Amino acid sequence: MTTVELNSARLNQLDLSPVQVLVEPWLQQGEIAAHEQQLQFTIDYPREPQDPRELSEIPEVRLWFIRLDADYPWFPFLLDWKSGELVRYISMLVPHQFHPTEGIQYNPEALEIFLMQKIFVLGKWMKQQQIPGQSRLKSMAQMLGYDLDDEFFALVSQN
Repeated sequence: MTTVELNSARLNQLDLSPVQVLVEPWLQQGEIAAHEQQLQFTIDYPREPQDPRELSEIPEVRLWFIRLDADYPWFPFLLDWKSGELVRYISMLVPHQFHPTEGIQYNPEALEIFLMQKIFVLGKWMKQQQIPGQSRLKSMAQMLGYDLDDEFFALVSQN
């Protein structure tokens, strides 16, 4: 498992270098597939003790993740889904609310748009990387409560 450590200085400066120093060599050496679901974040962003916000509710933190997603739109491929990194990543990009008993509740339309965009981006990127993708994409969709069938992927691959 690889951990990317982020602090307030990096977040406030929109400094992607902690990701770049890891990912760029993997891409250049053709080793990106070996790091599938192997990446986690440690985020140190100081808050006042009475500040009830989650990290995904802090604009500076969200903005850093928006920039990361703009530069590496296929980044969810690297995240450790089992430890909750995919869910945290999505919460940085998709409007949501926290409920004490039900947990995170994404805006349904925004989540669907996000998921479909990621299906297209990741599908194309994995094909370029020669990584079989359909089962991976189905798993990601299922984690978010969507069931994509083979006919959908057949349609996508035609175009």
